[in-house]
Amino acid sequence: MPDRDFPHTPTPGARRGTGRGAEPSAEPDRDPEPAREAERRRRRAQFLRDLAEARQLRDRVQPRRAKTARLRHAMRMRTFRW
Repeated sequence: MPDRDFPHTPTPGARRGTGRGAEPSAEPDRDPEPAREAERRRRRAQFLRDLAEARQLRDRVQPRRAKTARLRHAMRMRTFRW
């Protein structure tokens, strides 16, 4: 969510060069290197799989900590206002 005190601050996901003060003819290419983007996504997917596996292993090795984490998460979800 953009900061309300600074309305012209770009959001973290905004592309550079498209905000205020950019030249009209300075429009960046949509996807300059699809191979590099595909490699980044492949590495990210592998990292997320490894992270999930590590969490599952930690939950099996430390069941008491996993149980308290589950209870804490359930408490947070119960007290969250929609």
